[in-house]
Amino acid sequence: MADKSSKWDMNADGKFYVDDQCIACDACVFEAPDFFAMNDDDGHAYVIKQPSNDQELQNCKEALEACPVEAIGDDGE
Repeated sequence: MADKSSKWDMNADGKFYVDDQCIACDACVFEAPDFFAMNDDDGHAYVIKQPSNDQELQNCKEALEACPVEAIGDDGE
């Protein structure tokens, strides 16, 4: 389970975030490319935009579920 105390600083502020357990597998970017991006220099994903409607929220939840190491959280601030 993702830990908001270990989330990357570059995450957009809000509900979803990626923490330091990310293994750069690209699953979240594949599932929700409008909301997740890869930091190729540091080798991890991060949230570039928070969802603003139900469809976008569903897209982010699908990305969370696709993460093989549970590095995406949905309890951010």
